[in-house]
Amino acid sequence: MNQNFWKTLGPGILFASTAIGVSHLVQSTRAGSNYGFMLLGFIILANLMKYPFFEYASRYANATGESIIDGYKRIGNWMLWLYFIITIGSMFFVSAAVGFVTAGFLDNLFGISSVVSFKLFTPVLLFVVCMSILLLGNYKALDGLIKIVGSVLLVSTLIAFFITLANGPVEKLPDFKPPIVWDKTGILFVIALMGWMPTALDLSSWNSLWTIERIKQTGYRPTLKETLLDFNLGYIVSAVLAICFLTLGAFMIYGTGIEMPAASHKFANSVVTLYTQTIGHWSYFIIAAAGFSIMFGTSIAVFDGYARAIERCVELFTSKSIDAQNGSFKVKEIKYAYQIAVIIVAIGSFVIIWKFTSDLKSLVDLATTISFLISPIIAIVNFRLVSEQYIGKENSPPFWMKILSYLGIIFLIGFCIFFIYYNFF
Repeated sequence: MNQNFWKTLGPGILFASTAIGVSHLVQSTRAGSNYGFMLLGFIILANLMKYPFFEYASRYANATGESIIDGYKRIGNWMLWLYFIITIGSMFFVSAAVGFVTAGFLDNLFGISSVVSFKLFTPVLLFVVCMSILLLGNYKALDGLIKIVGSVLLVSTLIAFFITLANGPVEKLPDFKPPIVWDKTGILFVIALMGWMPTALDLSSWNSLWTIERIKQTGYRPTLKETLLDFNLGYIVSAVLAICFLTLGAFMIYGTGIEMPAASHKFANSVVTLYTQTIGHWSYFIIAAAGFSIMFGTSIAVFDGYARAIERCVELFTSKSIDAQNGSFKVKEIKYAYQIAVIIVAIGSFVIIWKFTSDLKSLVDLATTISFLISPIIAIVNFRLVSEQYIGKENSPPFWMKILSYLGIIFLIGFCIFFIYYNFF
């Protein structure tokens, strides 16, 4: 890899660290522990069908030098407002779900709940720390930490995965009967699983925001090939890890009668135990620290992504013209917009956690289902923004990507219609 690639590397890793959070540690593990490998096809299908629409955000940012949120405004103010409403409507649930899981790993690591009787002390502490880091502007240092800890989690997950394969699945109960996927419980879980696999589709805009931010930090404008290589690296890593977590749950829990607990700190302990049972009990603290660290990085990335998205929306709402020289929007910088947005995300997320204090599963399933139901809108618009009209013929996706995009849109719309029909008719 040449020096220019290292200048480009970053947004893809941030994407992977965001994806590895709830969708992998929680949902993929639950999928394996509850259904074995029956949902493997859905995980692969979701990663494949949603791939173009995440890639398009990075493609658009590289081709135009602006975020895909700016592209939403180019389509029309109605689309920018729709994206803003979608963001406001989902961000508290998404941030709360990520924060709830992270608080569980924090509690599991330090045993806070055994010392402090106030049940919500851990999420409060977590949110205060996240806000402080972002408000003080120290995210660059954390970005480097995420890369290190993410590498540790990647290596430890692969080690646990291969050792688990070598040992084979645990022995199932004599009277064990495989669950039915196509009942109401199974269908709702499949929708929730695909909602954040690899992550929520409306979060694709963050790829473009981070790509632009990386260009500002390094002063280097990467080629389209370099930007897509960075993104594809992060996407492939997140997809592979999803299968690894599914395998850990399927081989070590499925059919044993053991259920993953709903309480966040107990769930975190169960996930860490999956590693230590294969790698060895000596690794418990290392894995617990790595699991918390990657979730901590995910929490901050989610807070940062939503705050940046809100900030950019507000700036674009106030812009009324386009710069004649470079074709970009003339935006008025709004003082403290980012900081205010961070605080709003934290407060709103805490209120959601307060409502779901003892039920991690319900909160995660609700957040992921909301994400899945709004995904077709984002998919269609992202696809439109990589047409020749917006990014030129030389930057447009290849023919096979366009075909995959049509299939992906049909896939997303079809499952949404099926979900709505199954639940309300």
